[in-house]
Amino acid sequence: MSTFFSIIIPTFNRGHVIGRAIESVIAQDFDDWEMIVIDDGSLDGTGDIVRQYSDRDNRISYHYSENQGAAAARNLGSSFSSGKYFTFLDSDDEYLPNHLSLRAEMISAEPAIELLHGNAEIIGEQFVADRFDTSKLIPISDCIIGGTFFIRRDLFKRLGGFTDMPYGDDNDLFNRASEIGALIKKVNTPTYRYYRTEADTLTAIAAREGITGIEKIRIHA
Repeated sequence: MSTFFSIIIPTFNRGHVIGRAIESVIAQDFDDWEMIVIDDGSLDGTGDIVRQYSDRDNRISYHYSENQGAAAARNLGSSFSSGKYFTFLDSDDEYLPNHLSLRAEMISAEPAIELLHGNAEIIGEQFVADRFDTSKLIPISDCIIGGTFFIRRDLFKRLGGFTDMPYGDDNDLFNRASEIGALIKKVNTPTYRYYRTEADTLTAIAAREGITGIEKIRIHA
């Protein structure tokens, strides 16, 4: 049986914060969703925490895989998903209570929409490394934030999902959708809460160490 939204959460060693992300989904004022958590090789007991939720709520499923990176984890999550639209939530972020209902209303009013994105409330550092030149910092408000994507299943499949790259896979997917003429709309209400407070996120590593730092983390993860 299909659901309206499949929420895919890739995670790696986020046992200390993933409960906040999961609880923000459970607290939504829209309940036609399923959650697929892809544990990308965590070593900190993340799986035990997620199972506490999946044991109580059959809309939540947990899958463990060897570490391959966030893009591969999101793509793997899509293979377990039944939703009409795929959406994403980084495991150190959270949704505000009307995040799903607002998007459901927009899609219901305009069913031809293939991709929704934006906007986000930023907690912490307001700048990220430019994906074209990581020595430069740019405002997050100028960026495409993959966590805010709501992408129709058929478009995601047509694009082949996320491309495996060290940094900027969300921008890459957005650009490829634009290039084939997908109907894309931007949401101006910031109902995705994006935390820039963890020192080991890809954006934080890119700002400190560039692409080399990300590649080093991926090799040793």
